[in-house]
Amino acid sequence: MNVADGEKTQTGVRMSTPLLKVLRALADYRDLSLGELIEGVVLHALENKAPFSKDTLKVIAQLKDVYGLELTSADVAGLKD
Repeated sequence: MNVADGEKTQTGVRMSTPLLKVLRALADYRDLSLGELIEGVVLHALENKAPFSKDTLKVIAQLKDVYGLELTSADVAGLKD
């Protein structure tokens, strides 16, 4: 099943503005919708797989600089057991 083939639900998700800007720019870079990018990242995470290549990680680092994203995974509360 392709991610694009499933039923979709509109959601209002609150997140850091710089993070959202990086995600939107990355989605545009990859020619994806924001929803497709988020779905892909989450599905990879649920399977303990890395969602991005080394080249894409370099692009992400540049986008983080451009949009002033300083948050890291260490800033997320409640995900680790």
